[in-house]
Amino acid sequence: MKKISYILLLLMTFSATAQESLDALLKQYNTHSVPYISVEELRRLQVNDTVVILDAREIAEFGVSHIDNARYVGFSTFSSEEISETVTNKNSPIVVYCSLGIRSEVIAEKLKHAGFTNVRNLYGGIFEWKNKGYTVVDSTRTETENIHTFSRVWSKWLTRGNKVY
Repeated sequence: MKKISYILLLLMTFSATAQESLDALLKQYNTHSVPYISVEELRRLQVNDTVVILDAREIAEFGVSHIDNARYVGFSTFSSEEISETVTNKNSPIVVYCSLGIRSEVIAEKLKHAGFTNVRNLYGGIFEWKNKGYTVVDSTRTETENIHTFSRVWSKWLTRGNKVY
């Protein structure tokens, strides 16, 4: 029993440390100008089909896998004008994600400047989505375990699924 308690304590410590490390990473790179949404909250919205999900990664990353029903908007080629043409209600709930939530904050800020009022950034991005056990699909909308990790440096944040570089 003592051994099981020790193992549980270690697991809880690792989990808390990993979360704190992700918090620290996002604090380092983000300004928090856009509120976060958790993967659990996004999943509830996704199931109810009441949210526009935008993928702010590059096309190669999106092709490997993405959150089902997400729209590719890219990072280097992003255009808020194009989004305004397809999402005409500026109050629509929009969640933007990338690998971890860094690039998506930049895109979410651009959406806010374009007049969108209900924009949130997915905390931990697609990595956190997959780490929490939610499914992703490939370019044919087939469920996959593959996640493009952007780079080997960032890949350490993905703990579930197959890392693709």
